[in-house]
Amino acid sequence: MSAFDQELDASGLNCPLPILRAKKTLSSLSSGQVLHIIATDPGSVKDFDAFAKQTGNELMESREDGGKFHFLIKKA
Repeated sequence: MSAFDQELDASGLNCPLPILRAKKTLSSLSSGQVLHIIATDPGSVKDFDAFAKQTGNELMESREDGGKFHFLIKKA
């Protein structure tokens, strides 16, 4: 996994809470910084893909590991 600047654990939260938390956390980061999100909601995979496209932030990584979903988003 790549390096990241901040981590957000959204385990146990269902849509749309992981996205809302990520949006709030990203707003406190500087351009170019990377947020690592951990989620357990399977719907979060397509949610974060759509979120990145809508916001212009880069979804650098999206993977599943033992029932947890990991996302790396670089702030635009």
